[in-house]
Amino acid sequence: MLNHFKDDLRGKNILITGGTGSFGYAVVKKLLDYNLNRIIIFSRDEKKQFDMGNLHNEDRLRFVIGDVRNREALDHAMHGVDMVFHAAALKQVPNCEFFPVEALMTNSLGTYNTINAAIRGGVGNVVVLSTDKAVHPINVMGMSKALAERIMVATSREKRGQTNLCGTRYGNVMYTRGSVIPFFIGLMKQKKPLTLTDGNMTRFMMSIDDSVDLVLFALTNGGSGEIYVKKCPAATMRDLAQALVDLFKYKKGVVEIGARPGEKLHEMLISPEELNRAEDMGDYYKIVPESPRNDYREYHFKVNDKNLHNTYQEGYTSANTVRLTVSEIKKLLLTLPEVKREMALFRKGRFYN
Repeated sequence: MLNHFKDDLRGKNILITGGTGSFGYAVVKKLLDYNLNRIIIFSRDEKKQFDMGNLHNEDRLRFVIGDVRNREALDHAMHGVDMVFHAAALKQVPNCEFFPVEALMTNSLGTYNTINAAIRGGVGNVVVLSTDKAVHPINVMGMSKALAERIMVATSREKRGQTNLCGTRYGNVMYTRGSVIPFFIGLMKQKKPLTLTDGNMTRFMMSIDDSVDLVLFALTNGGSGEIYVKKCPAATMRDLAQALVDLFKYKKGVVEIGARPGEKLHEMLISPEELNRAEDMGDYYKIVPESPRNDYREYHFKVNDKNLHNTYQEGYTSANTVRLTVSEIKKLLLTLPEVKREMALFRKGRFYN
């Protein structure tokens, strides 16, 4: 589907906050195939910017050192920008639990700063990237991202300037930095058992290409204040660990160590309340902003006729979406070039640290 967006992006200047993260690397790789004018990478880490610049050696890439906490840096970076992907965030659940003010400053106020800098700069479109943890949040990371979503929606209602604001929300993106699959493989490289906090936990499983596709779809189709969700399957952490053990023929096994602070048993991409105003778009759901005239008696007392997985009482969660078997997870893992590369090293005896 990525080719569908080429006409919309031709000649544009796109800014990506947090652009040296996993999403940034993936979306830059895709965008460089398009006839864009410029891609601006806005982030704090000069070493990652240096590495990305060396990797691509591309004149259309421009790197700006800055922090989304800094309004002046954002104002400078927004000059001449047509579109913004706001991906900068603190994403590690335990770190956000231990340093909640840092999460608030980056995830919530950083979003506020980015949106307002885009409005001041006359940017046409902004997509705010969010997470399933923002739905009925129980941890600081989710709370700070939920607030970021509400900031986007509230600002969209103000209709200041010409900037169109929308958002995306997705779950576990496979093999991104800090996610569970590279964590498990790292444990295998250290010849340690795979550690599960709770094997019954379920998580949505989404490829990095799917996450890029979702953001580009929102960028080119999203209306003011709307949030887009990609339909995707889920897996239990026990089955995911077992699939990796099977693929690598790993002998150290799996142990459960108990949940970490702020962890949910199941994640949620759409809350029960949001399902009342969600639209099924085939591969995606579109969540339209709340209206003061919404009649929630229809949600509470009438049968939901949208057939959104028949989940109107519990939302769209990693527990009630399509559940992958161990065999299906293995097939999915084998689509990831990173997993295939690690398996090749394993077979050659060059896998272990």
